Amino acid sequence: MTATHLTAPTRFIEVDGDRFAYRRWGKPSGVPLFFVPHFRGGMDHWDPLLTDGLAEGREVILLNGRGIASSSGTPRNRIEDLADDIAAVIRALGLPQVDLLGFSIGGLQVQEVALRHPGLVRKLLLLGTGLRGGDPRTDPKVLEVAPTPVPTAEDFLFLFFGRSDAAKQAGLAFWERRHQRVDQDPPSSAAVAQAQAEAYAAYLVPLPGQNPYAYLGAITQPTLVVNGVNDIMIASINSWHLAQNIPNAQLLIYPDAGHGAQFQYPDRFLKHAIQFLEE
Repeated sequence: MTATHLTAPTRFIEVDGDRFAYRRWGKPSGVPLFFVPHFRGGMDHWDPLLTDGLAEGREVILLNGRGIASSSGTPRNRIEDLADDIAAVIRALGLPQVDLLGFSIGGLQVQEVALRHPGLVRKLLLLGTGLRGGDPRTDPKVLEVAPTPVPTAEDFLFLFFGRSDAAKQAGLAFWERRHQRVDQDPPSSAAVAQAQAEAYAAYLVPLPGQNPYAYLGAITQPTLVVNGVNDIMIASINSWHLAQNIPNAQLLIYPDAGHGAQFQYPDRFLKHAIQFLEE
């Protein structure tokens, strides 16, 4: 039977003495697509509509980073170290090159993989994310809701989706889809939240120079940047800065959407992502 998001087994691979949990399925042709999730996120925080839809044309690989959920080890508190772990796992899996999809803090990590290990990366998809030294503005309520140990549906609606009734309905539909898998990962620990918060805070410190984003010019891979028009977690203007400074980037802003625009518009995003990956 062909594996899916709901049935792909959890596997483990050892890197530097720790076991990294991952799931891998899809059409084994071309370059695999590697998923790196949001703050405290793991393999069960993705949308089956997207992972299975993308798996029809390529292998997809979901990863829990060091110390996250079912992976062992001490969580990393530097974006650069998180990126080096991703690169080490890619090499340990014997993959010469991958496409990287990073959401939120995962988007920072995959940018660093492209900067630090460029030969491993063919294309980048940056979803609801920022950049080094980016605009730190956020809704004050985010700092109350995001650290909740086990977020509720209402928490996710506030953090990830638009404010209209249609957006809320799309959010609840996503919430139902992401809980369909029976053998879900355990939630990430408080240590993961603390380490990732430290990593994000350190990454907000801008580099010196007239254009602190000039370093992005070293990312030469084709890049798709996607966000909602009102991202209350990582201000949407950061997506514009990414598209302005990565030489081969294109930007899509979805209406009436926030941080998780791809979850609010899964069919639209799937079409855009497939077109980008195949062109």
